[in-house]
Amino acid sequence: MSFLAIDVGNTRLKWAQYASGAPGAPMLAHGAAFLEAIDDLAETTWKALEPPSQVLGCIVAGEAVRRRTEEQLELWDVVPRWVVSSAEACGVVNGYDHPSRLGVDRWVALIGARQRVLARGAARPALVVMVGTAVTVDALDTEGRFLGGLILPGFGLMLRALEMGTAGLKTPTGDAVDFPTNTSDALMSGGTDAIAGAIERMHRRLAKRTGQAPLLLLGGGAAVKLAAVTDLPHETVDTLIFEGLLQLQSRRTAV
Repeated sequence: MSFLAIDVGNTRLKWAQYASGAPGAPMLAHGAAFLEAIDDLAETTWKALEPPSQVLGCIVAGEAVRRRTEEQLELWDVVPRWVVSSAEACGVVNGYDHPSRLGVDRWVALIGARQRVLARGAARPALVVMVGTAVTVDALDTEGRFLGGLILPGFGLMLRALEMGTAGLKTPTGDAVDFPTNTSDALMSGGTDAIAGAIERMHRRLAKRTGQAPLLLLGGGAAVKLAAVTDLPHETVDTLIFEGLLQLQSRRTAV
């Protein structure tokens, strides 16, 4: 009766298999593949898995990638379900002007974050940062209301934009440092500080709004780059979207 959680982003498909679809269930296996390489999952990585009894996923990569993913899932006799953003789920209230237009990965991450907060005892606000192709900075208040959030370019998009729009600048292999003295470090440091600054501003706003210091959760493939530079207390969580999918699966609120 294992459960397969799938998170299909703009660049990679991430998956995790759990012993069941209940929050806190043991993770049995996990992995990731770039979207260009997902068409052989059924013949390679997934072939070795115990057949899951249920599959739930979130996808932002578009209809064509969804169909390709479902073709790989034909390996097993199971029909996948895909989350859609809603006005409320698992104790989280969606404050978007049009709730269904909130990116489903953001929605699921917020659900995972809320349950992570509540598992520790007293409720508190949370700032959920997902660092991937794009960066999202989303605010949850103490009652679990999603107040709103930011979307900004990720590291790669920022650097490619500079390369395309500025003569003589190439995508760097530099480092984020306090006082850059070469162009590569200056580019990497500028992108890092831009993202970190957005997070710090939203952190201050949320603390002022709620009267409490928010729990800062960093997730996504490039979260480690920010974890090294932000001065705010934070936690890096690789499984936040999977945790949200487990919550949804346990409550059968996804469609």
